[in-house]
Amino acid sequence: MGAGKRNLSESLHKRYNPIIRAMRNMPKPIICKLNGVAAGAGCSLALACDVIIASEAASMVEIFINIALVLDSGSSYFLPRTVGYHRAFELATKATKLSAAEAKELGLVNRVVPAAELDAVVDEEARFYANAPTKAIALMKKMLTKGMTEDLDAVLEYEAYCQEIAGNTADNAEGVQAFLEKRKPVFKGA
Repeated sequence: MGAGKRNLSESLHKRYNPIIRAMRNMPKPIICKLNGVAAGAGCSLALACDVIIASEAASMVEIFINIALVLDSGSSYFLPRTVGYHRAFELATKATKLSAAEAKELGLVNRVVPAAELDAVVDEEARFYANAPTKAIALMKKMLTKGMTEDLDAVLEYEAYCQEIAGNTADNAEGVQAFLEKRKPVFKGA
């Protein structure tokens, strides 16, 4: 490595990878408010989120190939699991820029809204999750991540384990009581 040349591997290990791991291990949903271009590691950061709400003006692009680099910051994990191998290969090797609408069509974003509505829609989404049974949401986040890499038997065992935990929460008792009383549950995250 020549003088002054940065160590890309070290940069990923010290900067980006810890962020991606922390995002995926966080027991709370992460909502991405995408308003602009998510390129390279920015695209990876967006893909590491649990929900992506994009402005109509937003776009996503795996731009690495344009500077003869490879996917990093988790894109080679998230991208093929979302769009399939063949489409991921094409997006990565051709640096195909996707409009928000195209990204939604491929399942990369959850919703596309007018730019003027983006803040309000993201705030509404955040309120939804804040009022949801947060322990169950945290367990589901772990389960879905695990489900992308484990076999069926392992997933079935993990589901049973997590269901037992969820079934012993105050929110579960509240949900059952609310159902019986035909009212909306008031979850407290306990």
